[in-house]
Amino acid sequence: MDIRTPAELWNERYTEPFASYGTEPNDYLREVADRIPAGPVLCLAEGEGRNAVYLAGRGHPVTAVDLSEVGLANARKLAARQGVTLDTVVADLTTYDFGDTHWSGIISIWAHMPSAARPALHAACARALRPGGVFVLEAYTPRHLDRPGVGGPPVADALPTPAELRRALPGLRLEHCREVDREISEGKYHHGPSTTVQVLAFKPPAGAAGQDSRDDRR
Repeated sequence: MDIRTPAELWNERYTEPFASYGTEPNDYLREVADRIPAGPVLCLAEGEGRNAVYLAGRGHPVTAVDLSEVGLANARKLAARQGVTLDTVVADLTTYDFGDTHWSGIISIWAHMPSAARPALHAACARALRPGGVFVLEAYTPRHLDRPGVGGPPVADALPTPAELRRALPGLRLEHCREVDREISEGKYHHGPSTTVQVLAFKPPAGAAGQDSRDDRR
């Protein structure tokens, strides 16, 4: 029986030759980065920092949060090589204080959590966005377990569905929430034919009601 804590497991992962998931940003984040307004961005479960460094290079003040002090040390090294700076916070997302109406963008790329922890996490994200702020998510879905690609936790409970995420972001307007089959190439641990859910959601300006617009319901 493995008695290591999650932090110990991730620290061990990130002591492997850099970088476990590559140094380029996630494809979906790159696709929607222009939709993130100017201002501070929070990157969840950021690991070795590839997405945070990319956004810092676009001019955002970026805070990267992760359980792994080793991963975040690697993130700071990557940032230094790219000539940008990051704020890094070693924290568990279930206890981290997201703040209130602070962030222009919150980025959740492969931030897989047990199903019992996800409602509070996503509600905290919605509260923490500024009016006009953007929530960006990509995660593997349970259907990925039947695909040949490598990536994500091996248990369905840790993998959200589009239907769950449509219910999980109170007060945000979903531009899309879609399940997609796509080829992934992100280092040693994310590659091959995969199934993911992609979310782009906005916090409406003060006084405007949140509602779906182009919500791709699959």
